[in-house]
Amino acid sequence: MSATEETTGGNPNAGEGLTEDFAATSARASRRGRTRDALLALTVVAGLASVFALSRRLDARRPAEDPFQSYEELYVRPETARRLSLGFNGLAADWYWLRSLQYVGRKVDAYRGDITLDDMTALGIRNLGPLLDEATTLDPQFMAAYEFGAVVLPAIDREAAIKLVQKGIRDNPRDWRLYQHLGYIYWQAGRFGEAREAYAAGARVPGAPAWMNAMAAQMGAHGGSRDLAREMYRRMYEESADEQVRTLALKRLAQLDSLDERERIRRVLADFQTRSGRCPAAWRETAPALRSTGFKTDVSGAPLDPAGMPYVLDAAACDVRLDERSPIPKK
Repeated sequence: MSATEETTGGNPNAGEGLTEDFAATSARASRRGRTRDALLALTVVAGLASVFALSRRLDARRPAEDPFQSYEELYVRPETARRLSLGFNGLAADWYWLRSLQYVGRKVDAYRGDITLDDMTALGIRNLGPLLDEATTLDPQFMAAYEFGAVVLPAIDREAAIKLVQKGIRDNPRDWRLYQHLGYIYWQAGRFGEAREAYAAGARVPGAPAWMNAMAAQMGAHGGSRDLAREMYRRMYEESADEQVRTLALKRLAQLDSLDERERIRRVLADFQTRSGRCPAAWRETAPALRSTGFKTDVSGAPLDPAGMPYVLDAAACDVRLDERSPIPKK
């Protein structure tokens, strides 16, 4: 008896039955596999559809996105940075300083509008204070960071700016410029008594210039005057090594000059109105009077602002304003 016959018990048709059973089993397994694959595919499709629908629903309910949110970053804390710097705290402080400048710079690039260095509230630079604090914690003698914070931070977080400069004074009590920065912050906030005290304290530091004492004296009597503001920005321009700060000082000085000029122009307009019973319809009607008071005028008779742009005549209000193209700050 052959091996096949032995396996099938001697029945020659048994082999065919086994083949048929095997084929049927394979067919059923194949159908189960296709069914399983189809169910898995349907599950994946249903999951993707649910994710898409949920995403659309969340997007519809999401509040207005902060256009600067993508710029908010987390940084290593100064204590950790000191450990990682292996004693090179100055290098770590420089890293934080560069991150601070990049952080502000990217915000400025993303913003569409006019801003000045001392009024960047529209940028939402909430992380600037911590970054400057970390840089000066790593390097307490980092004077550029203190100055930048004194100019930029007050409009964002005045108390953080004050604490930053006060920390600098504690770590560098013999640097009179830090007292100047603190006095500037207080003066800008209208806290003239505290500004006077800051300038007076700085004036007592060996090597401080005589004008620090004079500034303290003026602060009590003329804290809110335009003349004192002019002196503040003039000293800022003379003493700062930061070109951004010097540029800001020049802009603010030009703004103060423009405020004085607009007062003089308003007097000319008022005189014209008194004599004529109406406001001038164009600058050429007042050009002779403006030139007699020292104004430079363009071909249309318009007086020029300190930046060389013509002032705009508001004939309806009988007033004058800066041209929108003028680089002089509007506020």
